[in-house]
Amino acid sequence: MISASLVKELREKTGAGMLDCKKALEANDGNIDASIDWLREKGISKAAKKADRIAAEGVAAILTEGNNAVILEMNSETDFVAKNEEFQNLVKCVLDAIIKSDVNTLEEALALPCGEGTVNDLIVAKTATIGEKLSLRRFSRVVKADNETFGEYIHMGGKIAVLIVVENADQAVAKDVAMHAAAMKPTYVSVVDVPEDVVAKEQNVLKEQAMNEGKPAEIAEKMVQGRIKKFFKEICLEEQPFVKDSDVDVKTFVKNNGGVIKGMYRFEVGEGMQKREENFAEEVAKQMNN
Repeated sequence: MISASLVKELREKTGAGMLDCKKALEANDGNIDASIDWLREKGISKAAKKADRIAAEGVAAILTEGNNAVILEMNSETDFVAKNEEFQNLVKCVLDAIIKSDVNTLEEALALPCGEGTVNDLIVAKTATIGEKLSLRRFSRVVKADNETFGEYIHMGGKIAVLIVVENADQAVAKDVAMHAAAMKPTYVSVVDVPEDVVAKEQNVLKEQAMNEGKPAEIAEKMVQGRIKKFFKEICLEEQPFVKDSDVDVKTFVKNNGGVIKGMYRFEVGEGMQKREENFAEEVAKQMNN
């Protein structure tokens, strides 16, 4: 006979439902550890059914410790779950695991110790207990020099996260740049970071536009040079007019404060992913029925 207190203990350790916990204990003669493994195996089965779902909500988060920092995107299917304390604790555990490591790939990160298993084990278990597909989409682990400073900014509770590294400037400057990047969505730090094929493609488009306006080839070439500068202002952090003072670009703002931008990491939740079309009422109703 499985006691209620044993079922309660297993439920607290795993977050699984009471009935599932009772079944697990019955299948394993009341052994807690074996029952945890049994539930994990069942969790893998449940999670597999959710593998084809779209998880394009979630949070982007940052953790800094000394000269080390991690920025990541963890996805869920709904914004409702992304705000859930259990999901937020999962994100914290993963951040902590990565910042203490030297991993560089998702595969390596998923194998890191986290909680009572690996990061992947924890994600699978939470997928089963929360009832939505959860996934670690991407991360960057950043190490700065002693004369460099991190600037971080989280927008809308984690919809956008920006981590900036500046050299020889203080944290206030770095954070201002991070806030700017959150708002203006630059793709690259500087002009030299833009790949040659991206520049060439844009130049061809601009030249065609000028030619279609009836401009001679030599005039079109000159127009391209002017318009490509505007293109760089749109996509390069350093070239953009600073949001707090549009009389200077971001590069000049940082330079006026004694610094240089060394790196930018900007994660926006769900960017480039297909999102489901559901309204909030349907989302809440679905959560209540799980």
